[in-house]
Amino acid sequence: MVAAALDAMAGTRWGRWLGLVTAVWVQCISGNNYTFSNYSDSIKTLMGLTQLQLNGLSVAKDIGKAFGLLAGLASDRVPTWLLLAIGSLEGLLGYGAQWLVVSRTVAPLPYWQMCVFLCLGGNSTTWMNTAVLVTCIRNFRRSRGPVSGLLKGYVGLSTAIFTDICSALFADNPASFLVMLAVVPAVVCTVAMVFLREGEVGGAADGREEEEDGRCFTAINTLAVTIALYLLAADLTGIGGGGGVVSTIFVAVLLVLLASPAVVPAHVAWKSWTKARKLANADVEEAEAATTPLLLAKAAAGRKEAAAAANARGPGEKPLLGEEHTIAQALMSLDFWLMFASFLMGVGTGLAVMNNLGQMGVAMGYSDVSLFVSMTSIWGFFGRIASGTISEHFIKTRATPRPLWNAASQVVMAVGYVVMALGMPGSLFVGSVVVGVCYGVRLAVTVPTASELFGLKYYGLIYNILILNLPLGSFLFSGLLAGLLYDAQATKVPGGGNTCVGAHCYRLVFVIMALACVVGFGLDVLLCFRTKRVYAKIHESKRPRRSAVVQSVS
Repeated sequence: MVAAALDAMAGTRWGRWLGLVTAVWVQCISGNNYTFSNYSDSIKTLMGLTQLQLNGLSVAKDIGKAFGLLAGLASDRVPTWLLLAIGSLEGLLGYGAQWLVVSRTVAPLPYWQMCVFLCLGGNSTTWMNTAVLVTCIRNFRRSRGPVSGLLKGYVGLSTAIFTDICSALFADNPASFLVMLAVVPAVVCTVAMVFLREGEVGGAADGREEEEDGRCFTAINTLAVTIALYLLAADLTGIGGGGGVVSTIFVAVLLVLLASPAVVPAHVAWKSWTKARKLANADVEEAEAATTPLLLAKAAAGRKEAAAAANARGPGEKPLLGEEHTIAQALMSLDFWLMFASFLMGVGTGLAVMNNLGQMGVAMGYSDVSLFVSMTSIWGFFGRIASGTISEHFIKTRATPRPLWNAASQVVMAVGYVVMALGMPGSLFVGSVVVGVCYGVRLAVTVPTASELFGLKYYGLIYNILILNLPLGSFLFSGLLAGLLYDAQATKVPGGGNTCVGAHCYRLVFVIMALACVVGFGLDVLLCFRTKRVYAKIHESKRPRRSAVVQSVS
Protein backbone atom coordinates (compact mmCIF):
# COMPACT_ATOMS: atom_id res chain seq x y z
CA MET A 1 0.00 0.00 0.00
CA VAL A 2 2.82 2.39 0.89
CA ALA A 3 4.69 1.54 -2.31
CA ALA A 4 1.54 2.17 -4.37
CA ALA A 5 1.07 5.56 -2.70
CA LEU A 6 4.67 6.52 -3.43
CA ASP A 7 4.34 5.43 -7.06
CA ALA A 8 1.18 7.50 -7.39
CA MET A 9 3.02 10.49 -5.92
CA ALA A 10 5.82 10.05 -8.46
CA GLY A 11 3.26 10.48 -11.23
CA THR A 12 2.29 13.97 -10.04
CA ARG A 13 4.17 17.16 -11.00
CA TRP A 14 5.25 17.87 -7.47
CA GLY A 15 6.24 14.22 -7.01
CA ARG A 16 8.53 14.45 -10.05
CA TRP A 17 10.12 17.58 -8.64
CA LEU A 18 10.54 15.99 -5.22
CA GLY A 19 12.27 13.09 -6.95
CA LEU A 20 14.55 15.51 -8.79
CA VAL A 21 15.50 17.25 -5.54
CA THR A 22 16.37 13.96 -3.84
CA ALA A 23 18.37 13.10 -6.98
CA VAL A 24 20.25 16.37 -6.51
CA TRP A 25 21.11 15.32 -2.96
CA VAL A 26 22.37 11.95 -4.24
CA GLN A 27 24.55 13.74 -6.77
CA CYS A 28 25.96 15.93 -3.98
CA ILE A 29 27.58 12.79 -2.56
CA SER A 30 28.26 10.95 -5.85
CA GLY A 31 31.53 12.69 -6.67
CA ASN A 32 33.52 10.83 -4.02
CA ASN A 33 35.33 9.09 -6.86
CA TYR A 34 37.06 12.40 -7.67
CA THR A 35 38.47 12.91 -4.16
CA PHE A 36 41.39 10.48 -4.41
CA SER A 37 43.94 13.32 -4.38
CA ASN A 38 42.77 14.30 -0.88
CA TYR A 39 44.10 11.11 0.70
CA SER A 40 46.34 9.53 -1.96
CA ASP A 41 49.53 10.91 -0.41
CA SER A 42 48.70 9.17 2.89
CA ILE A 43 48.26 5.85 1.10
CA LYS A 44 51.46 6.36 -0.87
CA THR A 45 53.47 7.06 2.30
CA LEU A 46 51.85 4.36 4.40
CA MET A 47 52.32 1.63 1.79
CA GLY A 48 55.66 2.91 0.42
CA LEU A 49 54.45 3.10 -3.18
CA THR A 50 56.06 4.56 -6.29
CA GLN A 51 54.04 7.02 -8.35
CA LEU A 52 53.32 4.32 -10.93
CA GLN A 53 51.97 2.03 -8.20
CA LEU A 54 49.86 4.84 -6.73
CA ASN A 55 48.46 5.60 -10.17
CA GLY A 56 47.66 1.90 -10.44
CA LEU A 57 45.39 2.28 -7.41
CA SER A 58 43.81 5.29 -9.05
CA VAL A 59 43.19 3.25 -12.20
CA ALA A 60 41.64 0.47 -10.08
CA LYS A 61 39.25 3.08 -8.66
CA ASP A 62 38.25 4.14 -12.15
CA ILE A 63 38.03 0.56 -13.41
CA GLY A 64 35.13 0.25 -10.99
CA LYS A 65 33.22 2.41 -13.44
CA ALA A 66 33.72 -0.23 -16.14
CA PHE A 67 31.46 -2.51 -14.13
CA GLY A 68 28.83 0.19 -14.42
CA LEU A 69 27.62 -1.88 -17.36
CA LEU A 70 25.93 -4.03 -14.72
CA ALA A 71 24.05 -0.97 -13.47
CA GLY A 72 23.08 -0.13 -17.04
CA LEU A 73 21.72 -3.63 -17.65
CA ALA A 74 19.85 -3.55 -14.35
CA SER A 75 18.34 -0.08 -14.90
CA ASP A 76 15.57 -1.45 -17.15
CA ARG A 77 14.92 -4.50 -14.98
CA VAL A 78 14.97 -3.41 -11.32
CA PRO A 79 13.44 -0.45 -9.48
CA THR A 80 15.39 2.73 -8.77
CA TRP A 81 15.57 2.08 -5.03
CA LEU A 82 17.44 -1.19 -5.56
CA LEU A 83 20.05 0.53 -7.74
CA LEU A 84 20.61 3.06 -4.97
CA ALA A 85 20.82 0.36 -2.31
CA ILE A 86 23.51 -1.55 -4.22
CA GLY A 87 25.55 1.60 -4.79
CA SER A 88 25.43 2.73 -1.16
CA LEU A 89 26.40 -0.72 0.11
CA GLU A 90 29.39 -0.92 -2.24
CA GLY A 91 30.55 2.53 -1.15
CA LEU A 92 30.26 1.57 2.50
CA LEU A 93 32.47 -1.47 1.94
CA GLY A 94 34.99 0.14 -0.43
CA TYR A 95 35.67 3.37 1.46
CA GLY A 96 35.23 1.68 4.83
CA ALA A 97 38.12 -0.67 4.06
CA GLN A 98 40.30 2.25 2.96
CA TRP A 99 39.49 4.02 6.23
CA LEU A 100 40.65 0.97 8.19
CA VAL A 101 44.03 1.18 6.46
CA VAL A 102 44.56 4.97 6.56
CA SER A 103 43.46 5.19 10.20
CA ARG A 104 45.94 2.37 10.99
CA THR A 105 43.12 0.32 12.52
CA VAL A 106 44.49 -2.59 10.49
CA ALA A 107 47.89 -3.18 8.95
CA PRO A 108 48.28 -2.06 5.30
CA LEU A 109 46.49 -4.54 3.08
CA PRO A 110 48.21 -6.27 0.17
CA TYR A 111 48.28 -4.14 -2.97
CA TRP A 112 45.76 -6.29 -4.85
CA GLN A 113 43.27 -6.09 -2.00
CA MET A 114 43.52 -2.30 -1.95
CA CYS A 115 42.81 -2.37 -5.70
CA VAL A 116 39.66 -4.40 -5.07
CA PHE A 117 38.32 -2.02 -2.42
CA LEU A 118 39.11 1.04 -4.53
CA CYS A 119 37.31 -0.65 -7.42
CA LEU A 120 34.28 -1.23 -5.18
CA GLY A 121 34.25 2.43 -4.17
CA GLY A 122 34.50 3.52 -7.80
CA ASN A 123 31.72 1.18 -8.91
CA SER A 124 29.37 2.43 -6.19
CA THR A 125 28.87 5.76 -7.93
CA THR A 126 27.84 4.11 -11.22
CA TRP A 127 24.78 2.59 -9.54
CA MET A 128 23.86 5.93 -7.96
CA ASN A 129 24.42 7.93 -11.15
CA THR A 130 22.54 5.45 -13.33
CA ALA A 131 19.56 5.44 -10.96
CA VAL A 132 19.48 9.23 -10.84
CA LEU A 133 20.10 10.06 -14.51
CA VAL A 134 17.88 7.42 -16.09
CA THR A 135 14.97 8.14 -13.76
CA CYS A 136 15.13 11.94 -13.99
CA ILE A 137 15.71 12.16 -17.74
CA ARG A 138 12.71 9.88 -18.28
CA ASN A 139 10.64 12.00 -15.88
CA PHE A 140 11.68 15.24 -17.65
CA ARG A 141 12.00 14.14 -21.27
CA ARG A 142 11.61 17.61 -22.77
CA SER A 143 14.24 19.17 -20.50
CA ARG A 144 17.15 16.77 -20.90
CA GLY A 145 19.83 19.47 -21.14
CA PRO A 146 18.83 21.35 -17.96
CA VAL A 147 18.33 18.09 -16.04
CA SER A 148 21.72 16.73 -17.11
CA GLY A 149 23.49 20.02 -16.38
CA LEU A 150 21.84 20.32 -12.97
CA LEU A 151 22.56 16.76 -11.84
CA LYS A 152 26.08 16.62 -13.24
CA GLY A 153 26.70 20.08 -11.80
CA TYR A 154 26.02 18.88 -8.28
CA VAL A 155 28.35 15.93 -8.88
CA GLY A 156 31.01 18.51 -9.68
CA LEU A 157 30.27 20.32 -6.41
CA SER A 158 30.36 17.16 -4.34
CA THR A 159 34.17 17.02 -4.21
CA ALA A 160 34.29 20.57 -2.87
CA ILE A 161 31.47 19.80 -0.42
CA PHE A 162 33.30 16.79 1.01
CA THR A 163 36.66 18.58 1.02
CA ASP A 164 35.44 21.76 2.69
CA ILE A 165 33.35 19.99 5.34
CA CYS A 166 36.30 17.76 6.20
CA SER A 167 38.63 20.79 6.40
CA ALA A 168 36.15 22.61 8.63
CA LEU A 169 35.34 19.79 11.04
CA PHE A 170 38.36 17.48 10.92
CA ALA A 171 41.27 19.73 9.82
CA ASP A 172 41.90 17.74 6.61
CA ASN A 173 42.33 14.44 8.46
CA PRO A 174 42.41 11.74 5.73
CA ALA A 175 40.91 9.06 8.00
CA SER A 176 37.93 11.26 8.93
CA PHE A 177 37.52 12.17 5.28
CA LEU A 178 37.20 8.48 4.35
CA VAL A 179 34.58 7.97 7.07
CA MET A 180 32.50 10.67 5.40
CA LEU A 181 32.92 9.04 1.99
CA ALA A 182 31.67 5.73 3.41
CA VAL A 183 28.78 6.80 5.65
CA VAL A 184 27.22 9.96 4.18
CA PRO A 185 26.29 8.46 0.75
CA ALA A 186 24.59 5.51 2.47
CA VAL A 187 22.42 7.87 4.55
CA VAL A 188 21.46 10.09 1.60
CA CYS A 189 20.67 7.12 -0.66
CA THR A 190 18.37 5.72 2.03
CA VAL A 191 16.28 8.91 1.79
CA ALA A 192 16.33 8.83 -2.02
CA MET A 193 15.09 5.23 -2.06
CA VAL A 194 11.76 6.53 -0.76
CA PHE A 195 11.15 9.52 -3.04
CA LEU A 196 13.06 8.97 -6.30
CA ARG A 197 10.79 6.95 -8.56
CA GLU A 198 9.97 6.87 -12.25
CA GLY A 199 6.52 8.39 -12.87
CA GLU A 200 4.02 7.54 -15.56
CA VAL A 201 4.77 9.28 -18.86
CA GLY A 202 1.74 11.40 -19.64
CA GLY A 203 0.77 13.35 -22.72
CA ALA A 204 2.48 16.51 -23.88
CA ALA A 205 2.56 19.24 -21.26
CA ASP A 206 0.75 22.50 -21.97
CA GLY A 207 2.64 25.77 -22.43
CA ARG A 208 1.90 27.10 -18.97
CA GLU A 209 3.23 23.93 -17.36
CA GLU A 210 6.44 24.14 -19.40
CA GLU A 211 6.90 27.75 -18.34
CA GLU A 212 6.38 26.73 -14.72
CA ASP A 213 8.97 23.96 -15.13
CA GLY A 214 11.38 26.52 -16.58
CA ARG A 215 10.95 28.72 -13.51
CA CYS A 216 11.54 25.73 -11.23
CA PHE A 217 14.77 24.84 -13.04
CA THR A 218 15.87 28.47 -12.78
CA ALA A 219 15.20 28.44 -9.03
CA ILE A 220 17.21 25.25 -8.41
CA ASN A 221 20.03 26.45 -10.67
CA THR A 222 20.14 29.74 -8.77
CA LEU A 223 20.42 27.89 -5.48
CA ALA A 224 23.15 25.71 -6.97
CA VAL A 225 25.13 28.76 -8.12
CA THR A 226 24.72 30.26 -4.63
CA ILE A 227 26.19 27.10 -3.09
CA ALA A 228 29.08 27.14 -5.57
CA LEU A 229 29.87 30.81 -4.85
CA TYR A 230 29.65 30.15 -1.12
CA LEU A 231 32.16 27.30 -1.40
CA LEU A 232 34.39 29.37 -3.68
CA ALA A 233 34.43 32.27 -1.20
CA ALA A 234 35.21 29.89 1.66
CA ASP A 235 38.12 28.35 -0.25
CA LEU A 236 39.63 31.67 -1.31
CA THR A 237 39.29 33.30 2.13
CA GLY A 238 40.02 30.19 4.20
CA ILE A 239 37.13 30.87 6.59
CA GLY A 240 35.90 27.30 6.42
CA GLY A 241 39.09 25.62 7.61
CA GLY A 242 40.89 25.27 10.87
CA GLY A 243 38.04 24.24 13.18
CA GLY A 244 36.36 26.39 15.81
CA VAL A 245 33.04 28.25 15.91
CA VAL A 246 33.49 29.88 12.49
CA SER A 247 34.01 26.51 10.82
CA THR A 248 30.95 25.08 12.57
CA ILE A 249 28.83 28.00 11.35
CA PHE A 250 30.24 27.53 7.84
CA VAL A 251 29.13 23.87 7.79
CA ALA A 252 25.69 24.70 9.24
CA VAL A 253 25.02 27.33 6.57
CA LEU A 254 26.23 24.94 3.87
CA LEU A 255 23.83 22.22 5.03
CA VAL A 256 20.94 24.69 4.99
CA LEU A 257 21.82 25.72 1.44
CA LEU A 258 22.01 22.07 0.36
CA ALA A 259 18.54 21.43 1.82
CA SER A 260 17.04 24.56 0.22
CA PRO A 261 16.04 22.99 -3.16
CA ALA A 262 13.25 21.20 -1.25
CA VAL A 263 11.39 24.54 -1.40
CA VAL A 264 10.71 23.94 -5.12
CA PRO A 265 8.58 20.75 -4.85
CA ALA A 266 6.84 22.29 -1.83
CA HIS A 267 5.94 25.31 -3.97
CA VAL A 268 4.75 23.10 -6.86
CA ALA A 269 2.63 21.01 -4.44
CA TRP A 270 1.04 24.16 -2.99
CA LYS A 271 0.22 25.53 -6.46
CA SER A 272 -1.28 22.18 -7.50
CA TRP A 273 -3.44 22.14 -4.38
CA THR A 274 -4.69 25.70 -4.89
CA LYS A 275 -5.37 25.02 -8.57
CA ALA A 276 -7.38 21.91 -7.67
CA ARG A 277 -9.47 23.94 -5.25
CA LYS A 278 -10.15 26.63 -7.85
CA LEU A 279 -11.20 24.05 -10.44
CA ALA A 280 -13.51 22.41 -7.92
CA ASN A 281 -15.26 25.74 -7.29
CA ALA A 282 -15.20 27.01 -10.89
CA ASP A 283 -18.35 27.40 -12.97
CA VAL A 284 -18.91 25.59 -16.24
CA GLU A 285 -17.55 28.42 -18.38
CA GLU A 286 -14.29 28.53 -16.45
CA ALA A 287 -14.00 24.75 -16.61
CA GLU A 288 -14.41 24.86 -20.39
CA ALA A 289 -11.79 27.59 -20.65
CA ALA A 290 -9.43 25.57 -18.50
CA THR A 291 -9.70 22.65 -20.90
CA THR A 292 -8.34 24.65 -23.85
CA PRO A 293 -4.64 24.06 -23.04
CA LEU A 294 -5.45 20.41 -22.42
CA LEU A 295 -7.05 20.07 -25.85
CA LEU A 296 -4.06 21.76 -27.44
CA ALA A 297 -1.75 19.38 -25.57
CA LYS A 298 -3.77 16.39 -26.73
CA ALA A 299 -3.63 17.68 -30.29
CA ALA A 300 0.15 18.04 -30.04
CA ALA A 301 0.37 14.54 -28.61
CA GLY A 302 -1.75 13.27 -31.50
CA ARG A 303 0.58 14.90 -34.02
CA LYS A 304 3.55 13.37 -32.22
CA GLU A 305 1.99 9.90 -32.37
CA ALA A 306 1.19 10.35 -36.06
CA ALA A 307 4.77 11.41 -36.77
CA ALA A 308 6.07 8.42 -34.82
CA ALA A 309 3.86 6.11 -36.85
CA ALA A 310 5.07 7.69 -40.08
CA ASN A 311 8.69 7.22 -39.06
CA ALA A 312 8.24 3.64 -37.84
CA ARG A 313 10.87 1.25 -39.16
CA GLY A 314 10.15 -2.16 -40.55
CA PRO A 315 11.74 -5.33 -39.10
CA GLY A 316 15.50 -5.32 -39.68
CA GLU A 317 15.49 -1.77 -41.00
CA LYS A 318 18.28 0.41 -39.60
CA PRO A 319 17.00 3.32 -37.46
CA LEU A 320 18.04 6.88 -38.21
CA LEU A 321 19.86 9.08 -35.75
CA GLY A 322 17.37 10.48 -33.26
CA GLU A 323 15.26 7.30 -33.26
CA GLU A 324 15.29 4.46 -30.74
CA HIS A 325 18.35 2.22 -31.16
CA THR A 326 19.04 -1.18 -29.68
CA ILE A 327 22.47 -1.64 -28.08
CA ALA A 328 23.73 -3.52 -31.15
CA GLN A 329 22.48 -0.81 -33.51
CA ALA A 330 24.09 1.94 -31.44
CA LEU A 331 27.42 0.07 -31.33
CA MET A 332 27.35 -0.34 -35.12
CA SER A 333 26.90 3.39 -35.65
CA LEU A 334 29.91 5.51 -36.64
CA ASP A 335 28.42 8.44 -34.73
CA PHE A 336 28.49 6.48 -31.48
CA TRP A 337 32.21 5.80 -31.83
CA LEU A 338 32.95 9.40 -32.79
CA MET A 339 31.22 10.46 -29.56
CA PHE A 340 33.01 7.70 -27.61
CA ALA A 341 36.48 8.64 -28.89
CA SER A 342 36.06 12.39 -28.41
CA PHE A 343 34.71 11.74 -24.90
CA LEU A 344 37.85 9.71 -24.17
CA MET A 345 40.13 12.61 -25.13
CA GLY A 346 38.28 15.01 -22.86
CA VAL A 347 37.52 13.01 -19.74
CA GLY A 348 40.65 10.82 -19.94
CA THR A 349 43.02 13.79 -19.84
CA GLY A 350 40.87 15.54 -17.24
CA LEU A 351 41.00 12.51 -14.96
CA ALA A 352 44.79 12.39 -15.28
CA VAL A 353 44.95 15.88 -13.79
CA MET A 354 42.40 15.16 -11.05
CA ASN A 355 44.08 11.90 -10.02
CA ASN A 356 47.54 13.47 -9.91
CA LEU A 357 46.76 16.88 -8.40
CA GLY A 358 48.38 15.83 -5.13
CA GLN A 359 51.69 14.97 -6.78
CA MET A 360 51.45 17.90 -9.21
CA GLY A 361 51.10 20.25 -6.25
CA VAL A 362 54.13 18.76 -4.52
CA ALA A 363 56.13 19.03 -7.75
CA MET A 364 55.16 22.72 -8.01
CA GLY A 365 56.16 23.37 -4.40
CA TYR A 366 52.73 23.34 -2.69
CA SER A 367 52.34 21.54 0.64
CA ASP A 368 48.50 21.61 0.56
CA VAL A 369 46.57 20.87 -2.64
CA SER A 370 43.06 20.95 -1.17
CA LEU A 371 42.50 24.38 -2.76
CA PHE A 372 43.21 23.00 -6.25
CA VAL A 373 40.94 20.00 -5.64
CA SER A 374 38.13 22.35 -4.61
CA MET A 375 38.75 24.68 -7.55
CA THR A 376 38.49 21.79 -9.99
CA SER A 377 35.25 20.72 -8.36
CA ILE A 378 33.61 24.16 -8.13
CA TRP A 379 34.54 25.28 -11.63
CA GLY A 380 33.53 21.85 -12.90
CA PHE A 381 30.11 22.66 -11.49
CA PHE A 382 29.93 25.93 -13.43
CA GLY A 383 30.93 24.09 -16.62
CA ARG A 384 28.27 21.43 -16.12
CA ILE A 385 25.33 23.57 -15.13
CA ALA A 386 26.02 26.31 -17.69
CA SER A 387 26.63 23.97 -20.63
CA GLY A 388 23.44 21.99 -20.03
CA THR A 389 21.24 25.09 -19.98
CA ILE A 390 23.07 27.03 -22.70
CA SER A 391 23.20 24.11 -25.13
CA GLU A 392 19.45 23.55 -24.60
CA HIS A 393 18.77 27.24 -25.29
CA PHE A 394 20.68 27.20 -28.58
CA ILE A 395 18.92 24.02 -29.71
CA LYS A 396 15.57 25.74 -29.17
CA THR A 397 16.54 29.03 -30.80
CA ARG A 398 19.08 28.12 -33.51
CA ALA A 399 19.13 24.31 -33.82
CA THR A 400 22.81 24.32 -32.78
CA PRO A 401 24.10 20.73 -32.46
CA ARG A 402 24.94 19.97 -28.86
CA PRO A 403 28.37 18.41 -29.71
CA LEU A 404 29.57 21.89 -30.75
CA TRP A 405 30.00 22.73 -27.07
CA ASN A 406 32.17 19.67 -26.60
CA ALA A 407 34.38 20.87 -29.46
CA ALA A 408 34.76 24.29 -27.83
CA SER A 409 35.67 22.69 -24.49
CA GLN A 410 38.43 20.64 -26.15
CA VAL A 411 40.11 23.79 -27.47
CA VAL A 412 39.99 25.54 -24.09
CA MET A 413 41.26 22.41 -22.33
CA ALA A 414 44.21 22.17 -24.72
CA VAL A 415 45.13 25.78 -23.91
CA GLY A 416 44.92 24.96 -20.20
CA TYR A 417 47.38 22.09 -20.58
CA VAL A 418 49.81 24.34 -22.43
CA VAL A 419 49.63 26.85 -19.54
CA MET A 420 50.31 24.06 -17.01
CA ALA A 421 53.24 22.79 -19.12
CA LEU A 422 54.90 26.22 -18.94
CA GLY A 423 55.08 25.90 -15.16
CA MET A 424 54.66 29.62 -14.51
CA PRO A 425 53.62 30.91 -11.05
CA GLY A 426 49.89 30.27 -10.62
CA SER A 427 49.73 27.95 -13.63
CA LEU A 428 48.43 25.04 -11.52
CA PHE A 429 45.64 27.25 -10.18
CA VAL A 430 44.68 28.38 -13.70
CA GLY A 431 44.96 24.85 -15.01
CA SER A 432 42.78 23.37 -12.29
CA VAL A 433 40.05 25.92 -13.08
CA VAL A 434 40.22 25.33 -16.86
CA VAL A 435 40.27 21.55 -16.52
CA GLY A 436 37.34 21.67 -14.08
CA VAL A 437 35.19 23.78 -16.41
CA CYS A 438 35.94 21.76 -19.55
CA TYR A 439 35.61 18.37 -17.85
CA GLY A 440 32.22 19.51 -16.56
CA VAL A 441 31.12 20.58 -20.04
CA ARG A 442 32.07 17.20 -21.49
CA LEU A 443 30.00 15.27 -18.96
CA ALA A 444 26.93 17.53 -18.99
CA VAL A 445 26.74 17.77 -22.80
CA THR A 446 27.48 14.13 -23.66
CA VAL A 447 24.80 12.71 -21.33
CA PRO A 448 21.77 14.26 -23.11
CA THR A 449 23.45 13.95 -26.54
CA ALA A 450 23.49 10.16 -26.19
CA SER A 451 19.76 10.07 -25.42
CA GLU A 452 18.94 12.44 -28.30
CA LEU A 453 20.89 10.44 -30.87
CA PHE A 454 20.08 6.89 -29.76
CA GLY A 455 16.85 7.14 -27.74
CA LEU A 456 15.81 6.48 -24.14
CA LYS A 457 14.77 2.83 -24.30
CA TYR A 458 18.28 1.48 -23.65
CA TYR A 459 19.73 4.73 -22.35
CA GLY A 460 20.94 3.26 -19.05
CA LEU A 461 23.24 0.80 -20.79
CA ILE A 462 24.34 3.24 -23.52
CA TYR A 463 25.29 5.77 -20.83
CA ASN A 464 27.40 3.21 -18.97
CA ILE A 465 29.14 2.13 -22.17
CA LEU A 466 30.19 5.74 -22.66
CA ILE A 467 31.32 5.87 -19.02
CA LEU A 468 33.82 3.10 -19.87
CA ASN A 469 35.92 6.03 -21.03
CA LEU A 470 36.59 6.93 -17.40
CA PRO A 471 38.54 3.76 -16.52
CA LEU A 472 40.02 3.57 -20.03
CA GLY A 473 41.09 7.22 -19.94
CA SER A 474 42.40 6.86 -16.42
CA PHE A 475 44.50 3.85 -17.45
CA LEU A 476 45.91 5.46 -20.60
CA PHE A 477 46.51 9.03 -19.43
CA SER A 478 46.91 8.66 -15.65
CA GLY A 479 48.15 5.10 -15.08
CA LEU A 480 50.48 4.86 -18.07
CA LEU A 481 51.28 8.32 -19.42
CA ALA A 482 51.50 10.32 -16.18
CA GLY A 483 52.84 7.44 -14.09
CA LEU A 484 55.62 6.36 -16.41
CA LEU A 485 56.78 9.86 -17.37
CA TYR A 486 56.76 11.02 -13.72
CA ASP A 487 58.79 8.00 -12.56
CA ALA A 488 61.28 8.66 -15.35
CA GLN A 489 61.95 12.11 -13.82
CA ALA A 490 61.69 11.13 -10.13
CA THR A 491 64.39 10.11 -7.65
CA LYS A 492 64.07 7.32 -5.10
CA VAL A 493 63.59 8.17 -1.43
CA PRO A 494 64.68 6.14 1.63
CA GLY A 495 62.09 3.61 2.75
CA GLY A 496 60.64 3.09 -0.73
CA GLY A 497 58.75 5.26 -3.18
CA ASN A 498 60.03 8.26 -5.14
CA THR A 499 59.51 11.97 -5.57
CA CYS A 500 60.02 14.71 -8.12
CA VAL A 501 60.11 18.48 -7.64
CA GLY A 502 59.92 21.01 -10.46
CA ALA A 503 57.83 21.98 -13.48
CA HIS A 504 59.66 19.41 -15.61
CA CYS A 505 58.03 16.50 -13.74
CA TYR A 506 54.78 16.71 -15.72
CA ARG A 507 55.67 18.97 -18.67
CA LEU A 508 55.71 16.27 -21.33
CA VAL A 509 52.49 14.81 -19.89
CA PHE A 510 50.71 18.14 -20.39
CA VAL A 511 52.00 18.54 -23.94
CA ILE A 512 50.78 15.09 -24.99
CA MET A 513 47.37 15.68 -23.37
CA ALA A 514 47.05 19.00 -25.23
CA LEU A 515 47.60 17.15 -28.52
CA ALA A 516 44.97 14.58 -27.52
CA CYS A 517 42.48 17.42 -27.01
CA VAL A 518 43.20 18.70 -30.51
CA VAL A 519 42.29 15.25 -31.86
CA GLY A 520 39.11 15.30 -29.76
CA PHE A 521 38.23 18.70 -31.22
CA GLY A 522 38.38 17.30 -34.76
CA LEU A 523 36.13 14.37 -33.82
CA ASP A 524 33.56 16.67 -32.20
CA VAL A 525 33.45 18.97 -35.22
CA LEU A 526 32.81 15.96 -37.49
CA LEU A 527 30.01 14.79 -35.16
CA CYS A 528 28.46 18.27 -35.32
CA PHE A 529 28.13 18.07 -39.09
CA ARG A 530 26.72 14.54 -38.95
CA THR A 531 24.04 15.41 -36.38
CA LYS A 532 22.77 18.70 -37.83
CA ARG A 533 19.62 17.01 -39.16
CA VAL A 534 18.78 15.55 -35.74
CA TYR A 535 19.02 18.88 -33.97
CA ALA A 536 17.11 20.67 -36.73
CA LYS A 537 14.32 18.16 -36.13
CA ILE A 538 14.43 18.71 -32.35
CA HIS A 539 14.32 22.45 -32.97
CA GLU A 540 11.27 22.12 -35.22
CA SER A 541 9.48 19.89 -32.70
CA LYS A 542 9.50 22.74 -30.21
CA ARG A 543 7.95 25.30 -32.56
CA PRO A 544 4.36 23.93 -32.51
CA ARG A 545 4.59 23.93 -28.73
CA ARG A 546 5.41 27.65 -28.70
CA SER A 547 2.58 28.34 -31.15
CA ALA A 548 0.18 26.45 -28.91
CA VAL A 549 1.19 28.64 -25.99
CA VAL A 550 0.37 31.79 -27.96
CA GLN A 551 -3.00 30.42 -29.04
CA SER A 552 -3.94 29.39 -25.49
CA VAL A 553 -3.07 32.84 -24.15
CA SER A 554 -5.00 34.67 -26.87
